[in-house]
Amino acid sequence: MPQPLLTLTTRLPNTHRRILLSLLVLSLMILFWPTSSKPEKPLLTLMPVLLSASWTQLEPEHGWQQQMQQWQLALFPEPEPEVDESLTHYAIQSGDSLSRIFSRHGFSQQQLHQIMAADQSLLALDVLRPGHTLTFQRDEQNELLSMELFIHAGNRVLFQREADGEFSYQELLDEGEWYSQTLVGEIYGSFYLSAQRAGLNDAEIATVSQLFRDRVNFSRDIQAGARFQVIRSDNYVGEEATGQSRIEGIRLFNRRQQLTAFLHDNGQYYDAEGNSLQRAFMRVPLQREFRISSAFNPRRLHPVTRRVSPHNGTDFATPTGTPVLAAADGVVIRVENHPFAGRYIEIQHHGQYKTRYLHLDRTLVRNGQRVERGQRIALSGATGRVTGPHLHYELHVNNRPVNPMTANIPLAQPIPDEGRDAFFEKVAFMIQQMDEETLLAQKQ
Repeated sequence: MPQPLLTLTTRLPNTHRRILLSLLVLSLMILFWPTSSKPEKPLLTLMPVLLSASWTQLEPEHGWQQQMQQWQLALFPEPEPEVDESLTHYAIQSGDSLSRIFSRHGFSQQQLHQIMAADQSLLALDVLRPGHTLTFQRDEQNELLSMELFIHAGNRVLFQREADGEFSYQELLDEGEWYSQTLVGEIYGSFYLSAQRAGLNDAEIATVSQLFRDRVNFSRDIQAGARFQVIRSDNYVGEEATGQSRIEGIRLFNRRQQLTAFLHDNGQYYDAEGNSLQRAFMRVPLQREFRISSAFNPRRLHPVTRRVSPHNGTDFATPTGTPVLAAADGVVIRVENHPFAGRYIEIQHHGQYKTRYLHLDRTLVRNGQRVERGQRIALSGATGRVTGPHLHYELHVNNRPVNPMTANIPLAQPIPDEGRDAFFEKVAFMIQQMDEETLLAQKQ
C-alpha cells in the first residue's frame, strides 16, 4: 500500500479502519481460497485469526506495514530447509578409531576394509584427531555410498564407492591464502617458555631450535635478555583458519651474536647472506644401492588389485632386515601399523619436507624422537599388502608427494643465482617488519 495512503488511513476513525481491514481480509480470502471442494486445513485455520485481528483495536503507532508483514508470514511461511536423511555427520572425539566409528554407525567390517584399502596411498585415516569430521552417505539399501573426511577448511578427502563395489579417493584441496604476523620477545628462563609467551607453538619452536642448533646451544649459550623476532604466516580459506602455519623469517640477538634464517620459495631456509642452514638430504635412504622395483607413478596399476592406484613413492627391492636410514634430520611424527601399508614411519624435516618409510619389518624409533641424517630408523620387510619384501619410500613437499629420485631436495648449497635478488628483497622487507614491530612493543 503506498505510503501516503497509509498515512491517511491512520487518521481515520477506528470504526472506519476496522471496516477497511475486514474488506482487506475478505479480499485475501477470495484471492487465495483453494479451487478444490475441500479447503486446505492451514487456510481454514488462519481465517478466524485474520478476521479476529481485523477487528482488534489497532493503535496508529502499530502501523499497517507491521500488520501486513505478520499476515504475510502467516499466509506464506518460509519453508523449512530440507534435511537429507541419507547423510550422517560425525565429529571425531579423542580416542576414536575408524573401526569403532564404523561399528557405531552400522557399517560392516568389509566396508571398513574397502575404505582402508582405498586410503593406502594417502594414509589420511590413520590419524583421526578432534576437529576432524566424517560425513557418511548411505544408499537406499542403507549401505555406505561415500564418506568425506574433513581435516580442515583447505583439506578434505572424499571416498566414493565405484561400480565394482570398491572405493576410490579424491583429495579436495584449497590452498587458501597466507597472512603473516610478526612476533617479538625476550628470553628469560628457557627459550621454549619465552617463545611460548610470544605466541609460538611447539612445532614452530622446534623449527627454530633445529635451524640454529649447529650454531647455538639453547640450554647453555643463551644469555638472559636475548631478543628474538619471528615472522609467522597462518593459512586461511576464506575467513576460516586451517591451523597450518609456517615460519617465514627469524632473527635471534644473543650477546654480540646475530642468527638469521629466512624461508625461500624453494622451501629451504637460508641466512641473511643466502647460505643454506639445512643439512643435505639423502637421495636414497639405504646404506647401498638396490634395484628400483616400482618407480613413482601417480597412474600406476596396482599389482594386487589391478586397479589404477597412485604409487606415491619409490620401491626398492630390499631383502627383509635391510637397515633403513633417515633421509635427513627431523622429528618422527608417526609410527603406525596399517593393514595395507604395514608398519611405517613418517618424519617431519626442516621446512615443508616429510618422508615416509612403508612395509617395515621392525621400527627402531618412537613417535616424537629426533633423528639425524643417516641414522638407522628401521629394518625393511614385507608387512601389509605386498607381493614381496621391499622398502616403499616417499618424499612429500608442502604435504604433496613428489618423485624422491628427481625432486629438488635440499643439498646444503647456497641459494641459486637466479633467485638471489628476489630472496634479498624479501629478506629486507621482513627485517623492516621485524624492526617496526619491535619498536611498537618497546613503546607499550
